[in-house]
Amino acid sequence: MVTSGFFGQYTEYVAGSGILIDNKGYIATNNHVVEDARSVYVELIDGRTLPADIVGTDTLTDLAVITIDTTDLPYAYWGNSSSLSLGEWVLAIGNALGEGITATEGIVSRLNVSVSVDGNILYGLIQTTAAINPGNSGGPLVNLSGEVIGITSVKIVASEVEGIGYAISSNEARPIIEDLIRNGRVTYPWLGVSVSTVTPLLAASEDLAVDRGALIAEVVAESPAEAAGLQSGDVIIRFADKEITNLANLIQAIRSSQIGQDVEIVFVRDEDTKTTSAQLIERPTS
Repeated sequence: MVTSGFFGQYTEYVAGSGILIDNKGYIATNNHVVEDARSVYVELIDGRTLPADIVGTDTLTDLAVITIDTTDLPYAYWGNSSSLSLGEWVLAIGNALGEGITATEGIVSRLNVSVSVDGNILYGLIQTTAAINPGNSGGPLVNLSGEVIGITSVKIVASEVEGIGYAISSNEARPIIEDLIRNGRVTYPWLGVSVSTVTPLLAASEDLAVDRGALIAEVVAESPAEAAGLQSGDVIIRFADKEITNLANLIQAIRSSQIGQDVEIVFVRDEDTKTTSAQLIERPTS
């Protein structure tokens, strides 16, 4: 329900898309499609409209799962997004502009992209030239075999920008969706630092000894990072045997670790390269 000084209270409807992922009625979509919704309805391709329940949502990856009370529906098959190549043809399918199912063609124009959306960074995205419009969110990006290799999420809207849309890759999305179905939520390992990407310009302005890595701006009190002796001004260059050249590398390395895991961290402090270890804990909910 939305309150307007002119119209009074009225109901605002938002259209989105989703992907039937099994024969039990589970549907994958975007978190921003169902976020704050009082009720959710699913219109099937055969014209039926069914109420849906929200199984779980995850704001960090902009993913959600809903369910409808029906079975034996045709469902989509996951593809392997790591096998994608630049220039490969793909189709974006969804409820564009709320006008019903449409399909637009394009190519994969970039891989493993990071994009900031409302202060949250989405990682491992597929950039595509396939037209993505309001209502496409949560729909599938499929390869020419009909396999889901991405979930359309965001696009850049600007007068000078054309043909840049993004999809969450299937390999990033699938384990999150499975966690939402099992647990209704997703838990993440947590180090407890605020960091920024080291660039040659930043390295020069801050007089850093390295021009790549993740610069620690803040260490959270009583966090694994504090227990490991990390400090503001340190530059992380390796994390759990993964080279760290930027913020996205570090976030992905942390998320691919396990809660309770002891990880080795290599960092640069002043002119010295040092090694420490941290035991990751579950990311706080607030």
